[in-house]
Amino acid sequence: MREEIGKLLLRLTIGGLMLFHGIDKAIHGVSFIEGLLTEHDLPAVVTYGVYIGEIIAPLLLIFGVATTLGAITIIVNMLMAILLVYSDTIFSVTPQGAWSIEVPMLYLMGSVVILLLGPGKYSVDYRLFEKTH
Repeated sequence: MREEIGKLLLRLTIGGLMLFHGIDKAIHGVSFIEGLLTEHDLPAVVTYGVYIGEIIAPLLLIFGVATTLGAITIIVNMLMAILLVYSDTIFSVTPQGAWSIEVPMLYLMGSVVILLLGPGKYSVDYRLFEKTH
């Protein structure tokens, strides 16, 4: 039971906190990201993938629906963020002593852990697919 509650709390934490980033981008736009992509010779249309990675994928984690897909999407989203935004500061620390990519790594590794552990008993995925086992 404790393990299942832990899986639920991890999904709610990673999904819930990531959703704030997505809501902010839905309100304020993604032109910053579009600029980063074009600077790296990537198509501007990829910019809209941020809505998938920061709104849809977190909702999948929160509800435990297509949890594997949601976790993989956030992993890819965070790898892109690290490469585009933090590539020049990966090996540095902030003035407060934190790793410069601490927050993106938390989302990345939290999603990796969700991917490895699965959604848990308190998820729609469990109700649909694993309950019969």
